[in-house]
Amino acid sequence: MIKINQLKLGIEHSKELLEDKVAKTLKVSKEQIKKYRIAKRSIDARKKNEILYIYSIEVDIADEQKIVARCKNPNVVIAKNVVYQAVKDGTETMKHRPVVVGTGPAGIFCALKLAEDGFKPIVIERGEEVDKRVETVNAFWKNNKLNPESNVQFGEGGAGTFSDGKLNTLVKDVTGRNTEVLRVFTEHGAPEEILYLNKPHIGTDRLRDVVKNMRNRIIQLGGEVRFNTKLTDIQFENEKIVSIEVNESENISCEVLVLAIGHSARDTFEMLYKKQFDMSRKPFAIGVRMEHPQELVSRSQHGDSYTKLPAADYKVTHQTSNGRGVYSFCMCPGGFVVNASSEEERLVVNGMSNYDRSEKNANSAIIVTVNPEDFDGDSPLAGMEFQRKWEHLAYEEGQGKVPVQLFEDFEANRPSTKLGSMTPNLKGEYTLANIRNCLPDYVCESIIEGVHAFDKKIHGFHKPDATLVGVETRTSSPVKMTRGETFESNIAGVYPCGEGAGYAGGITSAAMDGIKVYEMIVHRYRS
Repeated sequence: MIKINQLKLGIEHSKELLEDKVAKTLKVSKEQIKKYRIAKRSIDARKKNEILYIYSIEVDIADEQKIVARCKNPNVVIAKNVVYQAVKDGTETMKHRPVVVGTGPAGIFCALKLAEDGFKPIVIERGEEVDKRVETVNAFWKNNKLNPESNVQFGEGGAGTFSDGKLNTLVKDVTGRNTEVLRVFTEHGAPEEILYLNKPHIGTDRLRDVVKNMRNRIIQLGGEVRFNTKLTDIQFENEKIVSIEVNESENISCEVLVLAIGHSARDTFEMLYKKQFDMSRKPFAIGVRMEHPQELVSRSQHGDSYTKLPAADYKVTHQTSNGRGVYSFCMCPGGFVVNASSEEERLVVNGMSNYDRSEKNANSAIIVTVNPEDFDGDSPLAGMEFQRKWEHLAYEEGQGKVPVQLFEDFEANRPSTKLGSMTPNLKGEYTLANIRNCLPDYVCESIIEGVHAFDKKIHGFHKPDATLVGVETRTSSPVKMTRGETFESNIAGVYPCGEGAGYAGGITSAAMDGIKVYEMIVHRYRS
């Protein structure tokens, strides 16, 4: 297999033109090419009057070594693909079925891999299966009545089910786990393009079907998936797990427990802390969601060609004069801001996009780093309480509704009384307010400085009537659970996993961590 890198074509090219360019680059006829596939595609928008697609193409052709030598082109090489393969050399036998807590990406991937190897895992999820969960969440957005057990944070698919479904990650893929995650997603209904797009995403609408298909596959392989089933206690002897309690009423014996609980399972963190599991505070970031017209973002990023391209995204960062980092996070082109609350009288928001990203507003979290030194006290749960404090103030500021403010009013520290040229594209009831009342001063000052700095990169970013929506506090887990070389906690047999445990950030890295935990389990146990 030959790989061609840096193959550039105009954004309106045809399939025939791509094939001609591949043949010309290899100095062969099109008939000599057995087949080809797109390995990667990205957009080069550095020259707004000449925007290009940049491809990496893998080509199946005879005499590949001779062709590469004849081309004398550094962008034409023999393809070196990493194929994922787990080392399954475990020798011990489990007395009981492994239990996986949580059906977010970490839990569902770990469970699926265990099921494929014949372990028949029991998967428990405190929230509802995805179709019922969607009904529950839509009802909450309409009537503002929260279900603390099934919401934007809890339920089948985890918090990522109500997101943009981004699949890009900064984790290096030397083992092929990233590629394996994308392959599994496509196998269960995700669009094939995620295998090659530089910034792949599924979209909240399609992700729901994907997680449902993965659940059905686990069941088909002999696993069990139980919804409305909450982990309420863990029993152990001699620092080794023996069983768990669910719903405060049923015990399940196990010697392997995977904790993929997500970053918002605060009552579970409290239980684990009380049971003396090792954990520590960790930094994260808080701030607001900021909305702009998608047209403004796309025109700034892609110039006059923006109508011929997908809705543009952005990634911006700035080091502020007070020494903190402010940056965009989980940017949602053509999307919604959503009320993502999971506790009574506490309010938090997030962003969400459908697959087509066709909504009128773009939104992104604009967040500021906070460190353990900013928290009250040195408890491992101090960061969690820090989140709760600002979420409660947001709830009070909006009197139970999502607080919204124009950027010019945020900067002037005055409540907004009317909207400007934009209407918030928001799932959930909202009200005009002063978000400065529900964030630390150093965060507000950093956001203001950052927004003005970002305007130098995206013209119009500091638009006076751009809408801010508050507050965004669940950017990552506020705790990190200790795990050793075998990925077990200080209680043997318990495997902290994914974003909630502090070992991932986003759908793909969480799924990859679920696979890592699976690998550790099959390194010890045989099915």
